Amino acid sequence: MDAHEVNRVRAVLALFVSDVFASVPRKDQRAKGDCYLRGLMLDGRRKSIQAMASRLPDGNEQNLQQFVNQSTWDPEPVQRRVAERMLPLIRPTAWVIDDVSVPKDGMMSVAVAAQYCGALGKRANCQVAVSVHAAADSASCPLQWRLFLPQEWTSDTVRRALARIPADVAHREKWRLALDMLDTLAGWGMRPPCVVADAAYGTNAHLRTALTRRGLAYVLAIRSDVSAHPFEAEPVSPLRNGDTGCWPQPRYRQTAPSVGALAAGLGQEAFTPLTWRRGSRGELRSRFAAVRVRPAGKAVERPIRAAASAEQGWWDGVLPDCRLLTEWPEDAEAPTEYWLSNLPADTPIADLVRLAKVRWRIEHDYRELKHGLGLDHFEGRSWPGWHHHITLVTAAHAFLTEQRLAPKAPGPVSPSTKSSTPSRTP
Repeated sequence: MDAHEVNRVRAVLALFVSDVFASVPRKDQRAKGDCYLRGLMLDGRRKSIQAMASRLPDGNEQNLQQFVNQSTWDPEPVQRRVAERMLPLIRPTAWVIDDVSVPKDGMMSVAVAAQYCGALGKRANCQVAVSVHAAADSASCPLQWRLFLPQEWTSDTVRRALARIPADVAHREKWRLALDMLDTLAGWGMRPPCVVADAAYGTNAHLRTALTRRGLAYVLAIRSDVSAHPFEAEPVSPLRNGDTGCWPQPRYRQTAPSVGALAAGLGQEAFTPLTWRRGSRGELRSRFAAVRVRPAGKAVERPIRAAASAEQGWWDGVLPDCRLLTEWPEDAEAPTEYWLSNLPADTPIADLVRLAKVRWRIEHDYRELKHGLGLDHFEGRSWPGWHHHITLVTAAHAFLTEQRLAPKAPGPVSPSTKSSTPSRTP
């Protein structure tokens, strides 16, 4: 970028910071926020505070350390303002629940534990953060983050004190953290057009039930071993034995098959070729089928259908139905991917497929957040420091997204994009 472009970006960034960080009370703190964002967006392999301070003409390592690790500014209003700016800009087709892992050395960084690390593809020492993203085909952005606190941290008073974890923070399953984020966003007046997640979340029947109770539509990936009855299956009540005793309640007499078995039983002729988007190598195309099923299993919460029945604790035995979307590629011997959706029964299968596949955008988010904006370069160990850093990284990502989507407006190149020209400090 030439001098004119650099000055223009500085002015736009200053306006962005004054708006997004308006809740930060002190002017000098907002200036540090501006400095930190520039450090995150600059070229450079490391985005630790020391490395960024050395690259910035106004970088002061001690000031930035204090701003991120010791300062008491509240990151939640900043996150809210970022979401308020980004949702109208992106116009998401869905919100995506996902999580990201960061390998760590030692055991003192907040929430670190030996657990499955997606970044390494094996069990390792790492932190895990759950996130909710607004996603459309053209752009996406993180809306909320929750740091997963492993069970071993709940009673470890020494590490909790050193990491400055609030007393009211305890271990919560990842799917509950996802619901917490959706509830926080709902409290800000923000509701998703549809919720999408991978099988690690969608297989959980409690999560699906909770989304339905909140009136939220979903298209969730599931494992092939999830059990479900065909839509036409009906519960049966056995005859009453004599004139005494309770009336037998209706239930399904046949064991529910897996969705894998149901999908395979449809036959290849039931699957329709569909194109859901155009990728860099051409059209992305496969074969899909969608049928109505009634998910079963011990974890499925069975609703009570009538108020009168509720008083007696009686249930009519009919499990709620939803759509089972299945993918069977032409070169595969059997179906490969499965999703459950509570969208209306008349939703076109092409719409279901586009929603199911929208998760590809989140991989772009994570690649830029981790490799370009230093999501996993934070070297602090505290709970407040992690939340300050993740909020600043999210703000930097939002600023870059705004610049990319701004019509005819030159702006910074994505930090994940390689360039042969030397970079200049904005």
